[in-house]
Amino acid sequence: MNNFIFENSTKVYFGKGCVKEYLDWLTGNYGENIMLCYGTGSIKNNGIYQEVTAILKSAGKNIFEFFDIMANPTYEKVLEGAKFAKENQIDLILGVGGGSVMDCCKAISIAAQYKGDIWEDFWIRRGKFDFEPLPLGVIVTVTGTGSECNGGAVITNKKEKVKMGRDYPQCNPKFALMDPTYTYSVSKFQMVSGSFDTLSHIMEIYFSEPDEDNVSDDIAEALMRSVICNLRAAIRNPKDYTARSNLMWSATMAENRIIKLGKRTDFACHQMEHQLGAYTDCNHGAGLAVLQPVYYRHIYKDGLVKFKRFAIHVWEVSTEGKNDEEIARAGVEALAAFIKEIGLPTTLQELGIDKTIDLKKIADSCGTISSGYKKMTQQEILQIFQECVS
Repeated sequence: MNNFIFENSTKVYFGKGCVKEYLDWLTGNYGENIMLCYGTGSIKNNGIYQEVTAILKSAGKNIFEFFDIMANPTYEKVLEGAKFAKENQIDLILGVGGGSVMDCCKAISIAAQYKGDIWEDFWIRRGKFDFEPLPLGVIVTVTGTGSECNGGAVITNKKEKVKMGRDYPQCNPKFALMDPTYTYSVSKFQMVSGSFDTLSHIMEIYFSEPDEDNVSDDIAEALMRSVICNLRAAIRNPKDYTARSNLMWSATMAENRIIKLGKRTDFACHQMEHQLGAYTDCNHGAGLAVLQPVYYRHIYKDGLVKFKRFAIHVWEVSTEGKNDEEIARAGVEALAAFIKEIGLPTTLQELGIDKTIDLKKIADSCGTISSGYKKMTQQEILQIFQECVS
């Protein structure tokens, strides 16, 4: 394995009833003013809002609500949240939701304590901390991003048409409460697209050097098999606790930095989807589902050893009568078939993107990454987009 340094400061409380059991005690470690952050209000329809606010009120906390955090959180929303936190002298940010809420809260935690322009100083370039971000705790209600156990935040600058992520250990949530039953009310599409985002994270890490036997790849293969198996089970029965709990923890394991140890990682496909999302505001997991098989058809020959291993160990592709290239390609096609099976879009048209969209402009805005098996050019990214149209 390559050299690495490992750090993860988030303390996780996992399982049925964990919010009732621990939230009062956890918030007791902070001041009285809690900034309760959430999305468009689904937590009010499923009872989570009522449960959380009752606990906070019983603990004597002052609740300041910041809501309407969108699916692709914007820099403008971050600045709005930072202003809100300053005005109300917030002691702790409590994000209740999925990756978008958690990502927005992390960026707010920086912006509320920083006097400069965080987009320029922390997103365009890697920032330096000479201050402590505002403390953050999270309650996970939608799984997929793994944002609960890292410092990563993906933010969209609508003015610049740029969607960009940064991961700062200083922004790791202080605690994460993860009750799988909180995910039961999530729509099938959200569950499936979020789970595919988990699978995508694992693949983006897995399809990179080193190719020699290593623990990170072994864990990644087990996680991929688990996501595939448990997503099928959760589709059959949305209230299958075992399936939902496994999907929840797989999402965390995909992005808590453990399987990245010793790996170069790729994430070129994520870069493409981020820019596609910056221009179209498409669903992240669904956008990845459209792009990923096409991207892998472009690179599998460059990473033949790993793609062959993926086909055999994850999809149980038969090797009989096939050469290495055919085995590897069969693994990519098994992935494509799975995407169809779980009902995610397979073309930009199915994703709802207008045929008149300027794909060249989007391709030209994509960053290129050299850590994968093949470095993309803007021309090849455009070709991938074009192959995804219909």
